[in-house]
Amino acid sequence: MRPEEFNLRPIEERDLDLVLSWRNSERVRSSMYTDHLIAPEEHRAWFARTRDAEFPATLIFEYQGRPVGLKSFNQIDRHSNRCHWGFYLGDVELPRGCGTVMGFLAQEYIFEKQGFRKLCAEAFAFNEGSIKYHTRLGFAQEGRLVQHVLKNGRYEDVIVFGAFKENWLANKEALAAKIFREDAA
Repeated sequence: MRPEEFNLRPIEERDLDLVLSWRNSERVRSSMYTDHLIAPEEHRAWFARTRDAEFPATLIFEYQGRPVGLKSFNQIDRHSNRCHWGFYLGDVELPRGCGTVMGFLAQEYIFEKQGFRKLCAEAFAFNEGSIKYHTRLGFAQEGRLVQHVLKNGRYEDVIVFGAFKENWLANKEALAAKIFREDAA
């Protein structure tokens, strides 16, 4: 994989149908707090709210010029200089490691371009892939919210993560070397 094959850009109206199909897929919904099928009207209302953000906070992740995922930033707190993120890959036909690239680019965006100090994340305790993903990207586990979210008739634990700008800057080069090494293609 080469860095120039990837891009993050603000979501546009032309992306809405594709993003809705991703979000409503069982694969994506099963890992979300809100897992109902989203109606087109609800989706359009969400998009209208994203346009009101103080900066482009919902981004489309592209691989070789085509949209393949979404990264969003929410719970934006400029006073404490932190925010949360959410994400998913919509396309399932991608080379291994594309999700890590998306996370790398998103941290670069939020820490270096938007100037945030802390990035927060949450994952269901049963979602081992997401837990490994955050660890690989340099997040530290900060806690566990016990029986925090009702999902499929059962209360699920949530793992809380945090990443800091100073750690990102100190480890960015090493992470880039791992992600974009020659033999990873």
